Amino acid sequence: MERAYLSLGSNQDPVANLASAIAALRERFGDVVVSAAYRFPAVGFDGADFVNLAAIVTTDLAPAELNAWLHALEDCHGRRRDVPRFSDRTLDIDIVLYGERVLSGSGNLQVPRDELRHAFVLRPLAEIAPDVRHPLAGRRLAELWREHADHGRHFDVVALA
Repeated sequence: MERAYLSLGSNQDPVANLASAIAALRERFGDVVVSAAYRFPAVGFDGADFVNLAAIVTTDLAPAELNAWLHALEDCHGRRRDVPRFSDRTLDIDIVLYGERVLSGSGNLQVPRDELRHAFVLRPLAEIAPDVRHPLAGRRLAELWREHADHGRHFDVVALA
C-alpha cells in the first residue's frame, strides 16, 4: 500500500463535480484526507476561476493503474480530451506525489508533477501534508509553500457541502 497525493480541480460546476469526485474516491479507497477547497484564477488561459483541493489516498494500485482509474473518473464527469490542454474543465485530477517515487515518461504520468510549483496545487497539498518531502527538492511541502510567491495571499475557501 502506498500513499498517493492528488490535486483536484474544476471550473465547470465545481462544487458538484468535486463533491462527487471525493465521494467516488472514498468509495474506492476508504478513508481519504481532503484539504479545504480554494478558488484560484485559471492558469494558462482566460477562463472562469477554478476550485482546487488536494486529497491523500492509500492505494494498492500502481501509479499507472491509479492514473487510469482517475482518468476514468474524470471521464465519468464529462472531462473532454479533444480541447486544448489549458481550457475549462469539469474535473481534473492529477497524481502529484506517489510515496517517494520519481516517475517520468510518456503520457501525462509525471511524479512529482511540475504543477506543484503553482499555488493551486501547493497550497491545498501543504495544508494536509505539510511534513511530506518533495522527492527531488528534498524539502517539506510546508517550507515550499512558505517560500512561494503567493504565500500570504488570500484565496477564498469554497464549501463543497
